[in-house]
Amino acid sequence: MQSSEQINSQSTPAPVIDVQHLVKRFAADEPAIIDNLSFAVPADRCLSLLGPSGCGKTTLLRLLMGLEEPSSGVINVAPAQAEHMSYVFQEPRLVPWRTCLENVLLPLELTRQKDRAAQAYARDLLQQLGLGERLQHFPGELSGGMQMRVALARALVTQPKVILLDEPFAALDERTRFRMQDLLLELKSRLQLQYVFVTHSISEAVYLGDQILLMDSAGRARDWRTIDFSERNQALKLVPEFNALVQTYSLLFGEMERVGATSSADGATL
Repeated sequence: MQSSEQINSQSTPAPVIDVQHLVKRFAADEPAIIDNLSFAVPADRCLSLLGPSGCGKTTLLRLLMGLEEPSSGVINVAPAQAEHMSYVFQEPRLVPWRTCLENVLLPLELTRQKDRAAQAYARDLLQQLGLGERLQHFPGELSGGMQMRVALARALVTQPKVILLDEPFAALDERTRFRMQDLLLELKSRLQLQYVFVTHSISEAVYLGDQILLMDSAGRARDWRTIDFSERNQALKLVPEFNALVQTYSLLFGEMERVGATSSADGATL
């Protein structure tokens, strides 16, 4: 007969991303930029990361991607997902002398996978992202929204299972930003993608996240919750429940700012 612990371990799947007591400091004599952070992301869930500037959101993405090593603590990413991860930066970071298609193919060239099937997939991605007529255009000939779509296609061309996005829509105008949000949700559904999305926009975090992690200025978890909406489209932003969540996070930010201001004032009087 199985014990209750065995039954629970079988009925509860292991998280895709599991972070336990994570600490990151860049020098032994400096304060930790991430301090005792723990969270878990299950399969089919996407995470929004919120927090003030300098709280360690980008550093956390780099740790998840393996670009940085933890000072202590544990990061476990399920092997199937860890082998298929991509990163999207705040700026498109396109190579200016390469066309749209050539920029998208770049990751495959670096891994020597540029065959006919890969080229066909890259073309198809650009077509799906509304850039089918821009394949031979250079970055300087594209709008900011188009450049970000090329960067997104470049991240998708390796067929990742998890994408880490570091404020990719921050520099876009509002309407373009809304279209990119909906595009990401569409790709999530169509390609069975999971993502970790860093943003300073509370509304964007609530709209895109199945879970939200709010970090404080010391790199600790201030709030962690699951967000469940039956359907996501721009009309959701007019629903009272959505705006109540946005208001909740606005209040949490206000509390953190007051605590930070008090701490600064106390330090100044020492």
